[in-house]
Amino acid sequence: MAGSSHHGHTPAAWTGVIIAFIGFCVAGAFMVMAQPVGFWVGIAITLLGAVVGGIMRTMGLGQKHEHPVHQVGSKQEDREPARAES
Repeated sequence: MAGSSHHGHTPAAWTGVIIAFIGFCVAGAFMVMAQPVGFWVGIAITLLGAVVGGIMRTMGLGQKHEHPVHQVGSKQEDREPARAES
């Protein structure tokens, strides 16, 4: 794939994934210890990672939408007509 793409290498993505990973580990540990309350706390921490990542993205710490795929609706005049090759 040509061009530069961050593939999620942003502070918002890293923070969200790290928090979710910690929550996953907490939930897994409490599941093995048969402690349902701790398990659900771990699940809540995992969901908190998504919320924190989303908030950080809206604060401008996420990936910028500079990639052509994210540019919606170009003008009709700017396009070349499709041509068949013979």
